[in-house]
Amino acid sequence: MSNNKSFAVFDSDSHVVEPRAIWEQYLDPEFRTLGKFALWREEGKTNSYLKINGKIFRDKFNTNIPRHAIWKPGMSWEDVGELDPTIAHQQTEGASNPEARLRDMDAMGIDQTLLYPTWFAEGFHLIEDPDVAYALARAYNDWIADFCSTAPERLYATAMIPLQNLDFAIEELQRISTIPCFRGAFIRPMFLEDRYFTHPYFNPLWEALETLGITAAVHPAGGLWNPEWTSHGPFIEKMKDRLSQMAILQESGGGPTAGGGNGANLGFSAAGELGHPMEQIISPWLDNHMFVGATLIGFTVMQRYPKMKVVMAHGKASWMDEVLEKMEASALTTPLLHKYPVRTDPEEMWEEGEVMLGFDAEERLIQKLPQDYVEKIVWGSHYPRQDTTSAWDAIDKLSDAGLDQTTIARMLGGNAAAQFGITPQQILGI
Repeated sequence: MSNNKSFAVFDSDSHVVEPRAIWEQYLDPEFRTLGKFALWREEGKTNSYLKINGKIFRDKFNTNIPRHAIWKPGMSWEDVGELDPTIAHQQTEGASNPEARLRDMDAMGIDQTLLYPTWFAEGFHLIEDPDVAYALARAYNDWIADFCSTAPERLYATAMIPLQNLDFAIEELQRISTIPCFRGAFIRPMFLEDRYFTHPYFNPLWEALETLGITAAVHPAGGLWNPEWTSHGPFIEKMKDRLSQMAILQESGGGPTAGGGNGANLGFSAAGELGHPMEQIISPWLDNHMFVGATLIGFTVMQRYPKMKVVMAHGKASWMDEVLEKMEASALTTPLLHKYPVRTDPEEMWEEGEVMLGFDAEERLIQKLPQDYVEKIVWGSHYPRQDTTSAWDAIDKLSDAGLDQTTIARMLGGNAAAQFGITPQQILGI
């Protein structure tokens, strides 16, 4: 594995895990009880759950292995998969501690990083009370600003924006625009109060982001405990459960079989259960695909706000060619009645636009067709999630694919630094 480089690496997709201090120290005292009712993560010795609007959602996975913060430098994916599920494993210290985070970044070959939330990503946009959402957003943003102050030249953050009330959202955007660490506004691609981002309600948001020069940092979250309509994750898991029920019927002779076979022919275990969670495989790129196709292109947000910068994180990048191909055919052949005139050249608009897609070290099509993506992608580690990769992994993969150092430097740092308005800085010693 590589252990040296001649350029700065910017990790455009890493996470923090929110500590109790956000609610107990940073949240305004008058909102502390309401804040824990609206959104709270409990990490107990015997169980864990996320509370949203007073309702408890217990983890669907083994709580002994905190998938959201289990990876540490030196671990392989096989190491993560072989962890003993019968004993409790501590979450990675760098998920909540800035000094530990910097040590892990050094080991991973990462000079600078952009931080996304974890539990706020899952539950914040579902908070029903806009006043409490605003208070929690301020608390989170104040905490993450302090986190980044440990190394302001290395640590940057996405801000929580209370979209439950766009007046509050714009006020918070204006406030965080004066704090140097904030380089993006976190947006989860989902329905909010039965409105998707194709609703005119959100037009002031796009205008404010463009005017203030804040990047829209779009990052999906599975949300297995969220209502089905919020994103693809809950629906996918519902379908998995339904397929499992079908397999049980097939194995017992109580239902139809595929091709005359039994459930085993469909890849089901004897118990009729699918052998792998489906949401984390499918929903991130589905959610990002929906946001790009429907909001940015179909609802003409890119067209109407051409200077607004967007980064689509954690949904991979190589699906974009297919989206553009399908939208080109649709735009040219289907008559449209639209409040906003839609351009019929989505491929040209995409090339002109200020939108970039996140990719990871394992994305094979990026390695095979780098020339198709080099100008439109930013790299992310996913640290400290179970699927984390290091900058050394990415350098090795791209080098093995025959890319020169200038191209690799752009894909692993230059694009992201430009998109988030950061001066690249290579840290000595890594």
